[in-house]
Amino acid sequence: MVTRRLKVARIGNSRGVRLPAASLRRYHIGESVEMEELTEGILLRPSGPVVEKLSWDQTASEMAARTEDWGPWDDALADGLESIPWEDDAKTRVAERATTSRKKPSSRKSR
Repeated sequence: MVTRRLKVARIGNSRGVRLPAASLRRYHIGESVEMEELTEGILLRPSGPVVEKLSWDQTASEMAARTEDWGPWDDALADGLESIPWEDDAKTRVAERATTSRKKPSSRKSR
């Protein structure tokens, strides 16, 4: 997500902000927006149908265009996932231990 600082301008007795043209195009904003007041801030969303989601190619292109540091994710390369057998083998399960417990005999004395 890109963070932008927008100037609040006087519009008659009210105040408003101008949204960048690129953002208006990207989110298909026409004549109006819906405003939702949240505890974290104000959320503006286009009126009408939901914005179409990006395809995988579009998402990858947008991620590549960003200047985010993905370095901390490199630590995940050493997690050992490549050594886990991903074939469906009913005998071995990664997240479960094999059960070797037996039912203990009752310690009650019979009468």
